[in-house]
Amino acid sequence: MAEMKKVATRDSYGAALAELGAEFDNLVVLDADLAGATKTGAFKKVFPERHFNCGIAEANMVCIATGMSTMGLVPFASSFAMFAAGRAFEQVRNSIGYPHLNVKIGATHGGISVGEDGASHQCCEDFALMRSIPGMTVICPADDVEAKAAVRAAYEMEGPVYLRFGRLAVPVFHDESYKFQIGKGEIVKDGKDVAIIANGLLTYEAIKAGEMLKEAGIDAMVINMATIKPLDEELVLEAAKKCGKIITCEEHSVIGGLGEAVCSVLSEKLPTPVKRIGVNDEFGHSGPAVELLKQFGLCAEHIVEVAKDFCK
Repeated sequence: MAEMKKVATRDSYGAALAELGAEFDNLVVLDADLAGATKTGAFKKVFPERHFNCGIAEANMVCIATGMSTMGLVPFASSFAMFAAGRAFEQVRNSIGYPHLNVKIGATHGGISVGEDGASHQCCEDFALMRSIPGMTVICPADDVEAKAAVRAAYEMEGPVYLRFGRLAVPVFHDESYKFQIGKGEIVKDGKDVAIIANGLLTYEAIKAGEMLKEAGIDAMVINMATIKPLDEELVLEAAKKCGKIITCEEHSVIGGLGEAVCSVLSEKLPTPVKRIGVNDEFGHSGPAVELLKQFGLCAEHIVEVAKDFCK
């Protein structure tokens, strides 16, 4: 496939906040002493009076954000996924989810591709945690264009949103005409033999896998499912009816994430064979991001291997 521009979606997050900040003066950004890493420094540079560094105190940051939301502001509380979803879970559940407040959580450094930071920072449980909170919208965009559109969509909707962004630069395969809608998946490539449903950086890997499978005589449908909750159930069922086999791909544990969301729909409405590709109930470890992704099977080559075996 042709070489594409690569951008880390955490960079997209910072750029989108700065752009939206110029349009909406009620948008505020909170950070837990990580503005350089989460890229919210881009917003701080142009709107320092609307950026609040809460220090290494994520639980307090979430509570400050909830208070701001009750005053008509739209806060984006930002930190690493491990801290935003993990350390502050109780506050997210009780202070944002329970009263259903208009707070947006920008979680960067999700998944194995955090790389050298190791298992303590490689959060592969955040989809499961955030999906379990009633009324929480959960989004994991696939590239720069979709990430920026997702941040705008999160601002425009009323209610809590969890947005997960990555550290690793990934190919930008959408063009500027792409229209993102919360709760709607996207058929990137049509097909009839097997449907590959992916999100985050695994979406482009699924696209590559689709091309490789075509050469092997397998016609794969590829779906980008950026919104994990609410899931696009209609598209999942359409893919199941057309292909009869589903593969899910995510940079997250196979427990509680996209794969389980898809399986839940199919088990109740249209029982369909499913193979889940993700982190198999284990912790990560330090190493170069690209090598780790291959080691954990989060790559096009492994998707192809699974699909070939599935379609025998």
